[in-house]
Amino acid sequence: MRDNMPGNWDHITKIDPDKEISKEKLDRVVNSGTDALMISGTQGVTKEKLEKTLKMLEDCDLPKILEPSDPTNVVYDGFDDIYVPSVINARDPTWIMGHHKDWAVKFDPRWNEITKEAYIVLNPESAVGMVTKSKTDLTKEEVAAYATIAEKYYGFPIIYIEYSGTFGDPEVVKAVRDALDEAHLFYGGGIKSEEQSRKMARYADTIIVGNVIYEEDLEVYFSTVRGAKK
Repeated sequence: MRDNMPGNWDHITKIDPDKEISKEKLDRVVNSGTDALMISGTQGVTKEKLEKTLKMLEDCDLPKILEPSDPTNVVYDGFDDIYVPSVINARDPTWIMGHHKDWAVKFDPRWNEITKEAYIVLNPESAVGMVTKSKTDLTKEEVAAYATIAEKYYGFPIIYIEYSGTFGDPEVVKAVRDALDEAHLFYGGGIKSEEQSRKMARYADTIIVGNVIYEEDLEVYFSTVRGAKK
């Protein structure tokens, strides 16, 4: 296992095992300058699909992070780290601690091999927003308060602002950044240009892109790497 904190990572690419991608395209993503790969999906992810994705990445030297959506699809071998999310503004407590309880009861987790992530989901029309029934009608002060509680009270080392599919409000991300002391701040959602990437990278420690590699020409994806690095 690597040191499971993202350190100086500016840009992470999220790979969804439930979405089709060619080996050629995936190789171009790996060589784009992105700092790490996060293997993650909200729906339809199985161990078989995870293993297929890992097979395609067996020659990849980038850090590979598993972000499981369900305890049944946790795979340790082949990953450098496991980031386990809790959606702290979910109205359905299953996504705050329920799946985690099932994992502890049924699967005997390797606690020393995981890192906790506090997700704050802010797009009500996204798959993750609907599945988790997240409370998204929040002021930036309320979002910052969630982040503060996650860091100070619950001890999450990573706070993840997730707009999933739509470009978010940089002022919200700035408010969270200003509220944190030590937690690492991730931003994900709707980044499809160098300008958008650079705008969010002003406040987030690391930006995460995923949908763009499936929905756009890869040149658009490459521009998000350049923006994060600037």
